[in-house]
Amino acid sequence: MSQAAAPAFLLGALAAFIAVLISRLNRIVDRTIVLNGIPDDDTVRSRLKADLPRLMRRAEMLNRAIFWAVIGSISGTLLVVIAFASALLQIQHERGVAILFMVALGAFTVSLVDFAREVRIALSEFDHYA
Repeated sequence: MSQAAAPAFLLGALAAFIAVLISRLNRIVDRTIVLNGIPDDDTVRSRLKADLPRLMRRAEMLNRAIFWAVIGSISGTLLVVIAFASALLQIQHERGVAILFMVALGAFTVSLVDFAREVRIALSEFDHYA
């Protein structure tokens, strides 16, 4: 049980992080739908469509971040399952669990890097208009 504490906290953090990423991605999708709905003859707002490539880049980064966070979650889940199964069967599992924990943390790190990149380009003057 004591060995499952760190992976359990990691899984909780990853679940919350995935929720944040999905929320941001949903906001981008909603904004893209609104911008695509602007008629081309609306000269006042049609300039806002210039923001679509930036929104697509952000969506790609968030999609990658979600992918890596899910990979980290799967690794963390496998880690807990293997740790309990090997404890039940009295099999040494330290190396396998250590490798899975490093994979989970590595995937989480890659996800955080993609998220940081997305945050860097998130704010623009286009975000302040309908």
